[in-house]
Amino acid sequence: MLSGVVSIDREFRVSKENFYERLDRFLRRELSDLKLSSIYKLLRKGNVKVNEKKVKDGSFRLEIGDLVRVAFSGDPSRLKRLRESRELIPHEIPLKILFEDDSIIAVDKPAGISVHPGKGIQIVTLVEGLMAYGEARGFSPRPVHRLDKHTSGVIVFAKSPESARELSSLFRLRGMEKGYQTLVKGVPEAKGRLVSEREKHTESLTFRIEKSFASVSLLWIDLHTGKKHQIRRQLSEAGYPVVGDDVYGDRLFNREFKKETGLRRYFLHCSRLSFIWEGGKTIEILSELPDDLEKVLVKLK
Repeated sequence: MLSGVVSIDREFRVSKENFYERLDRFLRRELSDLKLSSIYKLLRKGNVKVNEKKVKDGSFRLEIGDLVRVAFSGDPSRLKRLRESRELIPHEIPLKILFEDDSIIAVDKPAGISVHPGKGIQIVTLVEGLMAYGEARGFSPRPVHRLDKHTSGVIVFAKSPESARELSSLFRLRGMEKGYQTLVKGVPEAKGRLVSEREKHTESLTFRIEKSFASVSLLWIDLHTGKKHQIRRQLSEAGYPVVGDDVYGDRLFNREFKKETGLRRYFLHCSRLSFIWEGGKTIEILSELPDDLEKVLVKLK
């Protein structure tokens, strides 16, 4: 801990209402006024204790009843979120609901909308639309996974802390089958598997070609892990970048492809989530390719 006057000293008792299995996710919820990078810095510097013992690992598993304490000495302004970040505000927005029961709700996320506010995000977000929907139906949506702003398709939210724990566990223990469709530059082999080791984590996906064109291929991806930007990064490293992706892909190719087809984002869509839910029932949630991506495929034909 840094020397000087203590400027942050907070204690949180883990309860059913605020429970998250992972310590970092718990802190992100309870310390919503701090930047995400600051939360991980507090962990690394030993400023976080669970039941009076320092914990530096964000993946540390919490239990209901645990006491979490965060103490920091120094200038707290450096830890705070930028002013452009804002509070969640319910907003009525069009929602295409793909599945809903008493515990969870899955929607078809359009491209161009963020899941929740972050740095520089001032427009209405998906979670705020679900907050407005849930207010009239007696629940508060709890995100358990993410899709990038420009990725479309199936995304599921929990309606309670209990269902959030169960869904989070499914994602963590790979009990959630995740299928994506993407258009890549080039023509890979008919099917294959990509495995990468990154920051002590194994990233894995399998793919198969659904259709090949002159210079691009439509792939079906089964995502076995779920790290940030994993599909886009792994395919790029394999030599088959996602079309339209200017971060990991070929910008010159993307520019010409956009002129020819009108594609205005990277071509990536979450088409399927499948998992075993309450009572042993298999839930399969499907989403068709949206119009903007279908139009691209039509032009390629």
